[in-house]
Amino acid sequence: MRALILAAGRGERLRPLTDTLPKPLLRAGGRPLIEWQVERLAAGGFRELVVNHAHLGAKIEAALGDGARFGVRIRYSRESPALETAGGVAHALPLLGEAPFVVVSGDIHTDFDFATLAPRIAAIGRDPGSCIAHFVLVDNPPWHPSGDMGLADGRVRLEGPRLTYGNIAVYHPQPFRELAPGSRSKLFPWMYGFVARGLVSGERYAGAWDNVGTAEQLAALDRRLSR
Repeated sequence: MRALILAAGRGERLRPLTDTLPKPLLRAGGRPLIEWQVERLAAGGFRELVVNHAHLGAKIEAALGDGARFGVRIRYSRESPALETAGGVAHALPLLGEAPFVVVSGDIHTDFDFATLAPRIAAIGRDPGSCIAHFVLVDNPPWHPSGDMGLADGRVRLEGPRLTYGNIAVYHPQPFRELAPGSRSKLFPWMYGFVARGLVSGERYAGAWDNVGTAEQLAALDRRLSR
């Protein structure tokens, strides 16, 4: 199974920390954020990883190397400039292959069990006409009380009580092939078109999940992990 770790963001809200260090290399619990993700993916059975990067990307490559010490193979999708989320996924497609893959942000920390996505990957691969993606949603954090999308009967909806996109998903490569190569494209609202057509399944994850967007959030996560 393959996964893409998104690590190309500039991390503007974390400046000046990110002036000299890419956001995924900021440390919490004594290690870089992205290392937690690599290890969780490896534990879930993902052996082929792709990391995209732009800002100070050489430092990410130096930190992770080829992935051997984690028991995985890591390849890199280099962007200049950063292509936003959807554009970054499209740019990485040659490294991701033809089968569905997981996409996860390199600046979150979670105890989510990535192995549970294996059946989703298989189902989307068998019948992308019925389901093109699977989203992991979380309860709305204090900094995003309005949420992003609803969930009912295992399908993501545009209406209903809202949850927050957890920056973890399974995608079939086909939608991203429709994007112009090298274009800067955001994931949303573009992906909402597929939601409206009933092509996105989803689940609610109620376990540990942190999105590190500010210095205060990084410090809080560091304190918790250090305990």
